[in-house]
Amino acid sequence: MKKLQILLILAILTLPLAGICSTTTNHYDRYGNRTGSYRTNGSTTTEYDKYGHKTGSYKSNGSTTTQYDSYGHKTGSYKTNGSTTTEYDRYGHKMGTSKTNSNGVTTTYDRYGNKTGSYKTDSSGRTIEYDKYGRKVGSYK
Repeated sequence: MKKLQILLILAILTLPLAGICSTTTNHYDRYGNRTGSYRTNGSTTTEYDKYGHKTGSYKSNGSTTTQYDSYGHKTGSYKTNGSTTTEYDRYGHKMGTSKTNSNGVTTTYDRYGNKTGSYKTDSSGRTIEYDKYGRKVGSYK
């Protein structure tokens, strides 16, 4: 779920550029090792592993983003309403939510409302991810 939420945020952050050009975002673990990348082109974001193999994609349509696996099969979706994003599985069952506060910190919750983590993007464009206890687990730029 955490990976999906981060991809959604990355897709939203790069959406203004989507109509202008294709953009690439690299993903790093907490030690700074590159673990994969994302390429956004128009309303589609494609995810790659650290070797450059496609692992999935996301397509946005208004407030809904649909996720697909590497074969093009639907695996889930997101719906955004204001500062809250709700995640659904491929059958439409709620899997979790994320809420962004006025300071730009996004907190993620599981389907039962339990906090699972948080993340924030700094002024340089780097997104830092934290676990539910506030410990850093990775960064993205």
